[in-house]
Order: sequence, then C-alpha cells, then structure tokens
Amino acid sequence: MNINDFTKGWLVGNFEPSLIKSKDLEVGIKFYKKGDIESNHYHKIATEYTVILSGVVKMMDQIFQQGEIVVIQPNVCNRFECIEDASLVVFKTPSVMGDKYIVE
Repeated sequence: MNINDFTKGWLVGNFEPSLIKSKDLEVGIKFYKKGDIESNHYHKIATEYTVILSGVVKMMDQIFQQGEIVVIQPNVCNRFECIEDASLVVFKTPSVMGDKYIVE
C-alpha cells in the first residue's frame, strides 16, 4: 500500500478508498510544490485543521510555516498557495461528502 493509492492523499473519511471509513473525521497527508495553488473554497459543515509539517504556505491571506496549525471554521473562505515546497496533515470534522464549495 502507498499514499499514492489514495485520492489526493486523503486516507481517513467517509469515502473510498480509505484506510478507515469514518463519518466523524477526515485525515489527509498532502505534498505541495512551490507555486501550487488550490481554488478559493469553503465548507458549510466541516471545520478544517491544517498542520504544516514542512515548508511555507499562504492560507486565508496569512503566511504559515513548519509547526504552525491553521484552523478554518465552517463558511470561512480559504485560497491555498504554496510559497515553498510543503507537506501538511489535514483533518476535517465531520466527514461530509460534497461539503466543498468553490468561490469564483
């Protein structure tokens, strides 16, 4: 088994494939390269916790680096930008399919 066997690094949650199926929690390990960007989005139900394991990222118009934890409450927009190569662990609770809304 390899992390690449899972969709975008998401390992735990109410989806397939998953190591552990759970409606309560999602866990993902994410790797980004400098310059990677994710669309501005929000969650209506889930709270998202991002732990910066390495690198530097920009989230919610703030810069975060190794060791910092970012908490994004429901209905708060976030546009992700990778400033330096980075690795993250992301937790979302609860795990709700379709709870990601792109903001143009």
